[in-house]
Amino acid sequence: MNKINRRKIIAPTAVLFGAALLLAGCGGGAGTDGGNDGGPYSGDKSASEAPQESTSGADLGVASTSLGDVVVDANGMTLYYFTKDTAGATTSACTGECLVNWPIATTTSDSPTLEGVTGEVGTIPSPEGEMHLTLNGMPLYTFIKDTKPGDVTGQGVNDVWYVVAPDGTMIQ
Repeated sequence: MNKINRRKIIAPTAVLFGAALLLAGCGGGAGTDGGNDGGPYSGDKSASEAPQESTSGADLGVASTSLGDVVVDANGMTLYYFTKDTAGATTSACTGECLVNWPIATTTSDSPTLEGVTGEVGTIPSPEGEMHLTLNGMPLYTFIKDTKPGDVTGQGVNDVWYVVAPDGTMIQ
């Protein structure tokens, strides 16, 4: 292979490898609980395990975790309630930096699909204009430190973040 062809192959490969290393270094790092709840992230409150059920593309589904059956989003990620939210409110109490660490659960459908969830599903507008999923009137969130389906590392953070049972009750 001549020098020109070798450079055409090696240079893009080096760029892709460098990009992969850069992205790998950017993961995690949610140093606080979100700013709205008064203190630093206090660490993992419970163990996690892989979910045993999938949501099959439903907006909200149920998965089995170390905390029992919990509500998950379409990607199988555990969903949480923020106790500073008010049931039935039209806005979330989690704003700004809080939303960086606790991304909202969204839907693009006026009629969100459910699998195994028995609580009353709804939506409220998000600050970005998305449809923020609610269950029994409470907004739903994922946690940035949950990296795979079945993780429940947000459980009990600062005594204001809790996973949600399929009937919409908070698991404490």
